[in-house]
Amino acid sequence: MKKRSMQGIRNAAGCSTLLLLGGLAQAQTPPDAGPPAAGLESLQRELADQASQLDAMKRALAEQEVLIRELRSVIGNDVLATKRGGQRSGPGVMPADNVTNAATAAAAASATQSAPGLVNNPQQVTDQPPQTAAQQGESASPQTVAADQPVGRPPESDQRPPEIAPLIDQPGVLTAQGKFVVEPGFQYGYSSNNRVALVGYTIIPAILIGLIDVREVKTSTYIESIALRYGITKRLEIEAKVPYVQTSGSTISREVFTGTAVNNVFDSSGKGLGDVEATLRYQLNYGNEKIPYFIGWLRYKSNTGKDPFEVVTDCVTRCVGNTTGTGLPLGLPTGTGFQAIQPGITWLLPTDPAVFFGTFSYLHNFARDNVSRTVLNGEKENLGKIAPGDIFEFSFGMGLSLNEKASFSIGYDQAIIWPTKQNGQTVPGSVRVTQGTLLVGYSYRFNNRYTLNLSVGAGLTRDTPDLQVNLRLPITF
Repeated sequence: MKKRSMQGIRNAAGCSTLLLLGGLAQAQTPPDAGPPAAGLESLQRELADQASQLDAMKRALAEQEVLIRELRSVIGNDVLATKRGGQRSGPGVMPADNVTNAATAAAAASATQSAPGLVNNPQQVTDQPPQTAAQQGESASPQTVAADQPVGRPPESDQRPPEIAPLIDQPGVLTAQGKFVVEPGFQYGYSSNNRVALVGYTIIPAILIGLIDVREVKTSTYIESIALRYGITKRLEIEAKVPYVQTSGSTISREVFTGTAVNNVFDSSGKGLGDVEATLRYQLNYGNEKIPYFIGWLRYKSNTGKDPFEVVTDCVTRCVGNTTGTGLPLGLPTGTGFQAIQPGITWLLPTDPAVFFGTFSYLHNFARDNVSRTVLNGEKENLGKIAPGDIFEFSFGMGLSLNEKASFSIGYDQAIIWPTKQNGQTVPGSVRVTQGTLLVGYSYRFNNRYTLNLSVGAGLTRDTPDLQVNLRLPITF
């Protein structure tokens, strides 16, 4: 009985399942289903549009490949380096690769413009070039993007003053940090002074009773020097200078009314080590076209050269009230005989295309005690305490760059020298002296290591040397 009941339940469940499946099948089959002709035509039109867009893209890429080949043949490495602002390509990147990348970006941008429908396709968005390249392609032609636009970024400015042809010993551009400069130099100086001495009295202005002494002194000086500079930091450098001095002088004199009409010539010379110098320079600020660059410096001058008191004088005793001897030195000194310290400041103001510059300095000579000079017979003449006059000096000028290698400068230098004192009193005949020099300088840079500097000075006052010529060749290591 139980078996028959279970069998009936199973038959009823099977019939219910068949009825359910049959109903689902009837529900899924639409009563009026027609052929899908309209959907096929829409898909065919979209495929045709995309095929035409792809053909346009292929033609644009082919044109850009031709342009890339032309750019590779026209743009050289030097032109590309200039467009980069002086920077070299990065490791593993060749200049031709950079040109290719720029041209490819322009090609992709141009292709995007010729086939705008591709942007609406989400699958093509990742293949588009960056927005910057697209903007460059929209604003300029591919040739302009590849050739006229700088590639990379220019080097950062080191905030150094502009280089000019130097006229004075204090340069405006300091040595770069960690660099070493050796500067051999040669200086030539020539001076000629005339002196007329009248010893006697006059009865009337036209008649002189006494002695007329006419003297002409000509002096030539040759100084070979070596200067060593080192850049401690970007704004600080130190310098040492060692000179070797060779000097010669001729004194031409004639005493009138002494029974002779022959000129007497007295020659003297000297050579040896000069006064060694040391200088420290520091760039105080970073200037521009409105604010000058300021370089402060401190110079120390030693007395290593042969001083004037060591030179033997042509006198038997003193040449004071004694006509024996000429009173002139038998040799010429190679140094001043006094130590000195000189602070100063140099300024440079760049105003395209010229650079204005100037210098202010004050030199203080240290006095010496127990100074004595040697006369011809070997005796010593005590002079006591000697204090040379201090010197205030200023200069100004203008520099002009002729091209990337040559420059020209013109300027003026003036020095005011105070009188010399002996034992606290002004030496008789010692007065304040003003020296003025007109300077012209030239500079030529052969390469990054060698530069030739030439300056010429002409004396404008009687107390100034008539001619000064300086030639220097700084060599950077």
